[in-house]
Amino acid sequence: MDQPVKLAKVNRVLGRTGNTGNVTQVRVEFMDAEAGGGTGRSIVRNVKGPVREGDILCLLEWEREARRLR
Repeated sequence: MDQPVKLAKVNRVLGRTGNTGNVTQVRVEFMDAEAGGGTGRSIVRNVKGPVREGDILCLLEWEREARRLR
């Protein structure tokens, strides 16, 4: 079963969330825009595990956006 995926680049690490702080909230920009444009759509996602700016995420579900940290 091949599911479509989208690649997204981490632009900014916003902070830690979750009960024990094991989830990181990041702003990602989709890489499916034209190579020269750089004006791809960006959303906020929650990521479990180590992540830093510049990392490439492979998103299986890309329509849902995470709630902002308070």
